[in-house]
Amino acid sequence: MTGTSAAHDSPIQLGQGLSLLIGGARSGKSDLAVSLAKAFAGEVVFAATAEAGDDDMAARIDRHKADRPSDWGLVEAPLLDASTVDTIDPSALLIIDCITLLVTNLMLADKTNQQIGQHASVLSHVLVSRRAPTIVISNEVGLGVHPETELGRRFRGVLGRYNNQMASGAETTLFIAAGQAVSLKKVALGWQ
Repeated sequence: MTGTSAAHDSPIQLGQGLSLLIGGARSGKSDLAVSLAKAFAGEVVFAATAEAGDDDMAARIDRHKADRPSDWGLVEAPLLDASTVDTIDPSALLIIDCITLLVTNLMLADKTNQQIGQHASVLSHVLVSRRAPTIVISNEVGLGVHPETELGRRFRGVLGRYNNQMASGAETTLFIAAGQAVSLKKVALGWQ
């Protein structure tokens, strides 16, 4: 065998609406978002929810910055909300990386599950209303083992509901694993 054929690869084309890239940690979500945004003809703004709380996170943030074009706009928003999104040029492609850390930050800010759910609803509505494409990145944490701690179980549940809110408004939802993307479809309920 001399290599793999690109004939089986399907190009990913996102629409003008909200796209959710979801998958495990280090699955290639951010790399895919950056590649898609590099192909966009207009301005790109990157909204980062991470904070450099330790050396490992600082190094990850530096790696992500190095992977992005230097002319992209940057909004550092650990508690990203609708009012912050409203300040971003509506014609710019927006990448939000990531919902996982946003939910963590909201929980650390002592927000209740209900407040976080309201945050998800309002943010999703604003993102769906944007003129330009929006790419939202999040982790799927419900596929692993059952968390041992109450906090871990709360996080898994809150993030799962937040992800559901984002996916419900998304034009496109892609599941990323091993750098590969699978398109997820909404289920139409009913019987034939």
